[in-house]
Amino acid sequence: MEKYIVPGLPTPYFVVDESFLIKNLEILKSVCDRAGCKILLAQKAFSMYRTYPLISRYLYGTTASGLHEARLGKEEFPGETHVFSPAYREDEFEELLTYADHFVFNSPRQVEKFGMRAKKAGKQIGLRINPQCSTQEGHEIYDPCADGSRLGTTLANFDPKQVEILDGLHFHTLCEQNSDDLETTVIEFEKKFGKYLHSMKWLNLGGGHHITRKDYDIEKLINIVKGLKKKYNVEVYLEPGEAVVLNAGFLVTSVMETFNNVIDVAIVDTSAACHMPDVIEMPYRPPLYNSGESGEKKYTYRLGGPTCLAGDVIGDYSFDEPLKEGDKLIFEDMALYTMVKTNTFNGMKLPSIVYRKKDGSFELVRSFTYEDFKSRL
Repeated sequence: MEKYIVPGLPTPYFVVDESFLIKNLEILKSVCDRAGCKILLAQKAFSMYRTYPLISRYLYGTTASGLHEARLGKEEFPGETHVFSPAYREDEFEELLTYADHFVFNSPRQVEKFGMRAKKAGKQIGLRINPQCSTQEGHEIYDPCADGSRLGTTLANFDPKQVEILDGLHFHTLCEQNSDDLETTVIEFEKKFGKYLHSMKWLNLGGGHHITRKDYDIEKLINIVKGLKKKYNVEVYLEPGEAVVLNAGFLVTSVMETFNNVIDVAIVDTSAACHMPDVIEMPYRPPLYNSGESGEKKYTYRLGGPTCLAGDVIGDYSFDEPLKEGDKLIFEDMALYTMVKTNTFNGMKLPSIVYRKKDGSFELVRSFTYEDFKSRL
């Protein structure tokens, strides 16, 4: 794992490994070929466009959550550009029409407001559905089917009269889940909305499919997709984000200080709040190379960032040897929802972005300075 330490480059920095990225992409391309579906990159999870020329050799396009992501996908990624927003801005819609090929609307009102404008511009349009089938456990912040959700149209709010202008339906209900949860959702979706699919061109199954995870049931996914295609004669899309870059990224940080306050504490130069905010938002404990659970190894430390936020804590980890100033620590699975979510709270410097190529060489993609902080304010 020390191969991800870049000589002479100050920490913290992200490293994306091309070899692991290709491994994931080959799995996803195999699913496309065997199931006869199209897989898109969800840019909300990973927008490192330096890798888009590679990813575009395997996937069919990108999905976006708004104007800037759609523009990035259109400019940097050959293929289709899809966009979904809970509500589109009037002052951005005309520009958005120049980037996106597929527009997914969140409600019948949004279809009424923008749908025909998109159709007249030669775009395909769809409606996001809320099948009200929650399969989440422990990820409530990412559950679009929770009571009171603002995402998707329930059966009670669905307008059958709009079916004639819709090209497709879309649902996104999963988060880091296996294909058995997709199967559960599809069954419920078909009960409520299946009859409308016969007049559609496509069905988008959204994201959250952990396809490249070791225990993921790919055969079940392929059978689900094939079954939908055969039954309704529709094109099927999947739009994973995490699965594209799962386990392909690393975050290298350095120990700055250690001390004891009831427990041993180590301050590192990366911040949970600024550089991996999902640690606090989900919350979760990111994997750390060559470490154990609290108490598993001889020396346990609470790892915290350098900001003023008391809760800027990454987690409790144990080590075989005591930590000391200057030690390098390598967090794993740090490509997804990291670079896209980093922020400069406290004036924190953003981690550099490094691309490790198949031949083992490093490319410094981006480094950040004071101007990146100042220019936002």
